[in-house]
Amino acid sequence: MQPKDIAHFWELGGGTSLLDLISIPITSDTLRTFSIVLVLDLSKPNDLWPTMENLLQATKSHVNKVIMKLGKTNSKAASEMRQKIWSNMQKDHPDRELIDPFPIPLVIIGSKYDIFQDFDSEKRKVICKTLRFVAHYYGASLMFTSKSEALLLKIRGVINQLAFGIDKSKSVCVDQNKPLFITAGLDSLSQIGSPPVPDNDIGKLHAHSPMELWKKVYEKLFPPKSINTLKDIKDPARDPQYAESEVDEMRIQKDQVLS
Repeated sequence: MQPKDIAHFWELGGGTSLLDLISIPITSDTLRTFSIVLVLDLSKPNDLWPTMENLLQATKSHVNKVIMKLGKTNSKAASEMRQKIWSNMQKDHPDRELIDPFPIPLVIIGSKYDIFQDFDSEKRKVICKTLRFVAHYYGASLMFTSKSEALLLKIRGVINQLAFGIDKSKSVCVDQNKPLFITAGLDSLSQIGSPPVPDNDIGKLHAHSPMELWKKVYEKLFPPKSINTLKDIKDPARDPQYAESEVDEMRIQKDQVLS
């Protein structure tokens, strides 16, 4: 009887409110087979950039610390990991010098495409181009999904590839009027184009890097709203998105008894 391959899934819900828990599943023991799937809500474009930025920065920082720690005990494994992050990018890809791949495999999924597809075309264009830039810069795959069976099957294929190493899909869809599907390494900065802002406005946006420029262009159209409230909620039991009146009432009574 052949041994079965098993994939373990950890889900970190609640936006950025539980960022501190990232360190629990990502350890020097799990790192070499670990992948990150970042799910972003396309129906809430004002929360999209800050949610993405906070989660990716916190994860990248922790992963780099773990790789450094691993390097002290197993320098060969750490070195292999640093080389592996370039495996999605062809050696002759014109953008090799211009990107900074995420330290472990990354897939960015835009959910609720069924709501997003009814957005104004200019808004869809900005969101699509921005996410394409971020995904390409980090050497990540990017795909949009909804409850559609066909889209869910595509996502399942990507998860199977991450977990079990089956061949990657070579199909690509970059049409902003359709659900995006771009496997890591198959996009390019020339295809994505420059940030969607009038040429005479670009000079007014003082940015120190391409990522910062895209952020400023994006947040000009979609100023961030609720990220601070999300970050401030450390206790999920007090998070309004998990509110249950009967349970909360009993909790208040219990807290009063204990205080």
